[in-house]
Amino acid sequence: MCPRETVEASFQEDNHMGPSLEPEARSRIAAVPGMAADQVLDALCAAGLAPSTHNTQPWRFRVAEGAFEVWADPSRRLPVADPDDRQLRLACGAALFNLRLAVSRAGCMPHTTMLPDPERPLLLGRVQVGAAGVTDPPTLALARAITDRRTNRRPFFPEPVPAPQRAALRRAAETENARLLLIEDPDQRRSLQELVHTAHRTQQADPAFRAELQRWTGHAGTRSDGVPAALGGPRPELQDQWVLRDFTGGTARERVPGKDFEPHPLIAVLYSFTDSPLDQLRSGQALQRVLLTATTEGLVSSFLSQPVEQAAQRRKLRRLLGDSRWPQAVLRIGYGSPTAASPRRLVEETLIVDPPVD
Repeated sequence: MCPRETVEASFQEDNHMGPSLEPEARSRIAAVPGMAADQVLDALCAAGLAPSTHNTQPWRFRVAEGAFEVWADPSRRLPVADPDDRQLRLACGAALFNLRLAVSRAGCMPHTTMLPDPERPLLLGRVQVGAAGVTDPPTLALARAITDRRTNRRPFFPEPVPAPQRAALRRAAETENARLLLIEDPDQRRSLQELVHTAHRTQQADPAFRAELQRWTGHAGTRSDGVPAALGGPRPELQDQWVLRDFTGGTARERVPGKDFEPHPLIAVLYSFTDSPLDQLRSGQALQRVLLTATTEGLVSSFLSQPVEQAAQRRKLRRLLGDSRWPQAVLRIGYGSPTAASPRRLVEETLIVDPPVD
């Protein structure tokens, strides 16, 4: 969401994503030829709705010379869980994809460049607003899904995801030059589950990781970032093999009787064929296209981040997938009940006027 006072601010209007800004704040947003002022604001709101590890929202945005820029925000790094900024780039890639959709929804052609300036490594991407164009219905559907997508940490329904929806998710990844592997082989699922558990135990044994996790999760819901305790999902139990509980309250809600997590969720691994920072930005865009496609298909999703956050387990996961595949994200996908939106920073907090000094 793009809230001003509460995390439940409405985004239901079809023609405008977020609330208007105060005149002083609005004056800081540069005009973009071909887009109305409200459409520019909508694009910034949409970018800020991308997913990120622990909902850190590790981005800042700049509007200049008829383009939207995505900058990394080093103050929101996760030095323990994400020492190489892989997850940060994935999140900023997802924000870049939302900007692309918002520009398309405004009736303009987006032209995207990643890592456009080697002298400015914090500048991760730019979406230049091009000439007017006709936006196809599937792109409009994805754009509308931005405000509906949620990370759903609750138990899913037991119904399996049908073949047409699985195919749609795979196509979404391929459209962005990535691949989505659905883990269906029983041996492969067991091996991946072991990797998830091993990575989880290693992380929870690290005091620095627990301290970092506690900084961002399990709070009372009064912040504009992080994961509130109310969104952590119910407490997993021994039979819940795919959803694990940390030691700091990130999944601190008590178990609801009769609400076991589904035993056989659809597990998918998003991967790329090489693993440069550019590939990670591309994978972030692919990830967001997959998540929004899932939303348009009535599906919900959450992340199993443990095996991609640790280098040793990520190498094992790569061997499990085949050495030519670089895992970027592991997803749990299915049908589920609605969940509340995570808190989001104000547009004013993420907007920059002058380029940061790297």
